[in-house]
Amino acid sequence: MFTLEIHPRFSDTDALGHISNTSLPVWFEQGRTPIFEIFHPSLDVKTWPLILARLEIDLLAQSYWHLPVEIRTGIGKIGNSSCHVVQEAWQNGTRVARGVAVLIHFDYSTERSVPIPESVRRQLECHRVSEESLPA
Repeated sequence: MFTLEIHPRFSDTDALGHISNTSLPVWFEQGRTPIFEIFHPSLDVKTWPLILARLEIDLLAQSYWHLPVEIRTGIGKIGNSSCHVVQEAWQNGTRVARGVAVLIHFDYSTERSVPIPESVRRQLECHRVSEESLPA
């Protein structure tokens, strides 16, 4: 599992003073960077091997700008050419959001998915978590 601490900006809030629902997808994407590096260590976008197929986020509790948010990221299901990235946002000891992103190992020149290499699969396995909840 990977962790990332986010310090919300005032501009990350909505009119009610809560963290905006538009901020969490951006934070979760940033939290997926170590997964991106497993697939593509250089992070060179000219040879990028991933495409996002699905993103779902459940907002579970209110969160606010003046407290740090911890983004926890792990790997759920690993398929032939895809994997589920399971993520949670925690603030002040409370799980405030949970999400799953489905990444496809993708060849942009052929517009087709390609199998995840065994070396990548082994690294992903090291970060496996339950798709129900991440470890504390």
